[in-house]
Amino acid sequence: MKFPAFLAAAAAAAVLALPTASLADGPRLTMPDFSHLRAKANDSVDITIGAPLLRFASFLANHSDDMDDEDRDAVNILKDIRSVQVRSFKFDEDGAYSMADVDAVRKQLNGPGWTRLVEQHKREPREDTDVFMCLEDGKIKGIAVVSSEPREFTIVNVIGNIDIDKLAKLEGQFGIPKVAQE
Repeated sequence: MKFPAFLAAAAAAAVLALPTASLADGPRLTMPDFSHLRAKANDSVDITIGAPLLRFASFLANHSDDMDDEDRDAVNILKDIRSVQVRSFKFDEDGAYSMADVDAVRKQLNGPGWTRLVEQHKREPREDTDVFMCLEDGKIKGIAVVSSEPREFTIVNVIGNIDIDKLAKLEGQFGIPKVAQE
């Protein structure tokens, strides 16, 4: 069984088995509703995974014979992560979303603790990518990526004790986009 299918099964079981838990304050971004964009998008991803589900997935993974080593490594990387939020939308035409939708999230990243690591802006084609990190006591406690193009945008927020080298191994999994090497 590949991990995305495993994660979906774990999510369903966790929703039924665990009480609702609020995510910790701090570097967690407040995501707008985006339902108005979901209806326009030809492809959308909406993932919010909290600590209880991450612990439950780790428990199941470590007790499963159906997972390969790559899947098990991905789950173990998540053991120090408290939450993962991903919102991604693709549209058939330019201008289907307002930059105000994206800027509502970007504004939060100007708050205390957040530091911009990467700011990439291209005029043609219009592409903006920002990567932020939230430090607490010299440790990375949150990472946020905001990427927008004329026909798509993606927002990723990861919270927890983050080891950058381990986190990079999650690229392309759980809806976390691959960062293109050019």
